[in-house]
Amino acid sequence: MRLRATVEIIFGAAIVCSSYAQQAGAPFSPPAEITYRVADIWSAGTRMHAEVFAPVSAQGKLPTILMAHGWGGSVPALRPEAVAFAKAGYLVVAFDYRGWGESDSRVILTDPAPAQRPNHRFTAEVQEVREVVDPLDQTADWLNALHWLQAEPQCDTTRIGLWGSSFSGGLVVYAAERDPRVKAIHSQVGYMDGRTRPMDPTPENKNLMYEEATRRARGELGIPPPLAQVIGNLRGAPIRDRFTDYHPVDEVGMAPNCAMQFVVAEKEELFDNNEQGIKAYHLARGPKNLVVIPRITHYGIYSEARSQAEKLALDWFRQHLKP
Repeated sequence: MRLRATVEIIFGAAIVCSSYAQQAGAPFSPPAEITYRVADIWSAGTRMHAEVFAPVSAQGKLPTILMAHGWGGSVPALRPEAVAFAKAGYLVVAFDYRGWGESDSRVILTDPAPAQRPNHRFTAEVQEVREVVDPLDQTADWLNALHWLQAEPQCDTTRIGLWGSSFSGGLVVYAAERDPRVKAIHSQVGYMDGRTRPMDPTPENKNLMYEEATRRARGELGIPPPLAQVIGNLRGAPIRDRFTDYHPVDEVGMAPNCAMQFVVAEKEELFDNNEQGIKAYHLARGPKNLVVIPRITHYGIYSEARSQAEKLALDWFRQHLKP
């Protein structure tokens, strides 16, 4: 499906209100002891949807946990953990990446811009970049969410932690490597090297990656349609060539002052733990912890091991974000 809209282009940035973002999700009623509100975070000129949770009884600034989903998810799936963290005394911010959930999308022109653009403004037809997976774009969203937190009144900017799961379990590592304001991360079943399985680094797939990149650079191949299933049952097609430059597992040493916890599934079936969380643990230079949850596969972290993973995160953040 290709979604098109007419918008104004202002100073080269597209300001668009996505019809996807306007769709109301299921009503959410937070527990009585939690405050809840919706907020906007701007990433490279595009609005991202965020939800903010805090304990009702909170006074002053709070240690803060920033959260985002993995491959193909959205904020509602994070609410159980967000509520639990807020009940434990944290300010919690969960957000959707650009082009996902209730966030707006980046847009691209479907035709060349007109030669005459008075005051750098013109009307154009555009296509949304919707529900595709670009790791470098999503890392930019994490970094911009961190910038946003710096002016949030309840946020203690000296005590910020990141929570990530699966694909975002690697994104939090990338963000911590590049922003020294991150004091602690919890990465569960994290994917941290775009050159490895499930991207299938076979010669055939490498050739496909380069072919797609060449065709896209020459205008012969567009952005994948929303929610395309290219890798197994994962929702959202990858921009393959962007994964070759995404390998935070090799750069963990860039964050020597960040406390890092890695939680892996003993029966992980989507990738090799020795190339992901276990490798990151051994390369980490600061306070670190590795937990192997026995007998579970990748998605067990969201079912039978969910409570255990939540407790591990709370214990880690309590140790490194609270006085």
